[in-house]
Amino acid sequence: MTYREIKTIGVVGTGLIGASWAAFFLACGFRVVATDPAPGAHERLRDFIGKAWPALNQLGVAQASAPPEPIFVDTLGDCVAQADFIQESGPERADIKRDTYVEMDALAASDVILASSTSGFRPSQLQEGCLHPGRILIGHPFNPPHIVPLVEIVGSAATDPDALERAESFYKSLGKVTIRVRRELTGHVSNRLQAALWREAYHLITTGVVSAAEVDAAIAHGPGLRWALMGPMLLGELGGGAGGMQHFLDHLGPLIERIWAESGQTELTDEVKKALVDSTRDEMATLDTAAMLQERDRLLVDLINAKTKAKNLP
Repeated sequence: MTYREIKTIGVVGTGLIGASWAAFFLACGFRVVATDPAPGAHERLRDFIGKAWPALNQLGVAQASAPPEPIFVDTLGDCVAQADFIQESGPERADIKRDTYVEMDALAASDVILASSTSGFRPSQLQEGCLHPGRILIGHPFNPPHIVPLVEIVGSAATDPDALERAESFYKSLGKVTIRVRRELTGHVSNRLQAALWREAYHLITTGVVSAAEVDAAIAHGPGLRWALMGPMLLGELGGGAGGMQHFLDHLGPLIERIWAESGQTELTDEVKKALVDSTRDEMATLDTAAMLQERDRLLVDLINAKTKAKNLP
């Protein structure tokens, strides 16, 4: 199937992720038509875009000093009818997702790709009840999408291979770094990797080994610094010295297996949640959340720009 040229992007859902996508698409020069039924959504979207624009300028994405105005419409039908590509970022609720995709599939032109930002749903779940399941896929970003480059592309057995190719080419043309997930899984790939770390972090906190602040220090001032530059597989190759990954596995493999055998199996009971919230609250007691978010985004921009200039990083 041939998919249309993309000039107008429909942004369905303008919460944290959808608003970030809208800012990014506007910065890339697209006409953006957005919709969200929540009261005050239009004003919050406009405010978010204004705050995101300096970072987009610093990344070299935005070509204008001030952001253009997105078109905000009241209904899903008005949004998808105008769109050449749809990025859905609605609530992570099965009933809402199902109803949204059935409606979008019925209203959008058949050559328009419907991409979801969902963190956990599989594409086959979004395709249920749709007449054109082949154009429905996952285009999962990382928060905040207007800064972080990764997008995971996921299809199901029913997804048109041409839709996957078109979506991946589209995201890449905007400077995004894509990975193609070859089998649909709950949480895709990067969230599963994060979840493995969270499981052990939560176990260490709730069993009294360390505090939340110490877990964060262990990552942010240790392996997280290296992970920001390259992934665990390349780091294993480098960590093995002249012997590469083979030496790394031979040397550290027994230790890794012992750690795996002792890894915690944490369940998020109410008691565990309270312990995690209390420990994190202690860490945040003297910190300014709004200032931290601004500093996070500024440092992310600096890091991405530095990596872009580096010659020997993937």
